[in-house]
Amino acid sequence: SAGLTEEQKEFQKVALDFAAKEMAPHMAEWDDKEVFPVETMRKAAQLGFGGIYVKPDVGGSGLSRLDTSIIFEALSTGCTSTTAYMSIHNMCVWMIDTFGKEEQRRRFCPALCRMEKFASYCLTEPGSGSDAASLLTSAQRKGDTYVLNGSKAFISGGGDTDVYVVMCRTGGPGPKGISCLVVEKGTPGLSFGKKEKKVGWNSQPTRAVIFEDCVVPVGNRLGAEGQGFSIAMKGLNGGRINIASCSLGAAHASVLLAQEHLTVRKQFGEPLANNQYLQFRLAEMATRLVAARLMVRYAARALQEGREDAAVLCSMAKLFATDECFAICNQALQMHGGYGYLKDYAVQQFVRDIRVHQILEGTNEVMRMIVARNLLQG
Repeated sequence: SAGLTEEQKEFQKVALDFAAKEMAPHMAEWDDKEVFPVETMRKAAQLGFGGIYVKPDVGGSGLSRLDTSIIFEALSTGCTSTTAYMSIHNMCVWMIDTFGKEEQRRRFCPALCRMEKFASYCLTEPGSGSDAASLLTSAQRKGDTYVLNGSKAFISGGGDTDVYVVMCRTGGPGPKGISCLVVEKGTPGLSFGKKEKKVGWNSQPTRAVIFEDCVVPVGNRLGAEGQGFSIAMKGLNGGRINIASCSLGAAHASVLLAQEHLTVRKQFGEPLANNQYLQFRLAEMATRLVAARLMVRYAARALQEGREDAAVLCSMAKLFATDECFAICNQALQMHGGYGYLKDYAVQQFVRDIRVHQILEGTNEVMRMIVARNLLQG
């Protein structure tokens, strides 16, 4: 909490307490039984965590991107998988709040901020992941409606959520032909694939989202036709900070678990904590965690201030924090020896849950491309 305001320290304390009492005791069960913990998330929404950086007039908390990062890091110490879904939900609500008309904001945001309803972000397709601008899901205009056809892949919350923020092609090829539609569950022609079996992130369902002559009112379009790709990317800038923050929480928890294990576990007649090699590794883990945290918070401030370099800083922060934090969690598992590989020990779940953070919200290879492009274009 160094460098935070008193108000930010209070947000952090509330989130840490919630993570310790409402999430951590259930983390293993949610993972093992693949439970989507709706009621727990609704409790989090009562604390203002359902629309953290959404404007207050539609039920949001109106907090800054840095406040948001602090909250997601704290919540992630209790259950990274659940917090990561909450971060995606928050991104979707922000997109509706920011780019929606007044009527759309008032229709969708209040229930989403209360988490009475949940949202999913639909950009990736079976044939377009990193090359998102090549997406094929089409939306043909017919009078006051669009007719959607196509499918989305790897959708967090898919099938269990109520609102789908969908990027689809209303025009020609490339990013300028993409628009953004809000599709509500129960719309005829909307269906879902099988629930995917995943390495981690098991407290949130992942399914394909399928559109077959799915009729959506024009009044559900966010922004103008052709603005969808821009909306998607602006959402992802914040999403990258959010997911990096979730990695920070997992790494923080893993450092504490390693610290405890080294103190308790004895080998060769003395605690592992007396082994200088392990002392040095623990010191490196803590140092890398603090460095990653500083980078994420710096990028969060840049995004909040609307700085010109915000997008590239968000990419840097996502790249650095998710790589470093995975390495920290993995090292913590190694320090546990054989115990670290048992599901009775939480460290293995943090490793499994944050591995995907290096892939989603733009792979870390794409983050390198964004940073390199920025440097080479001067």
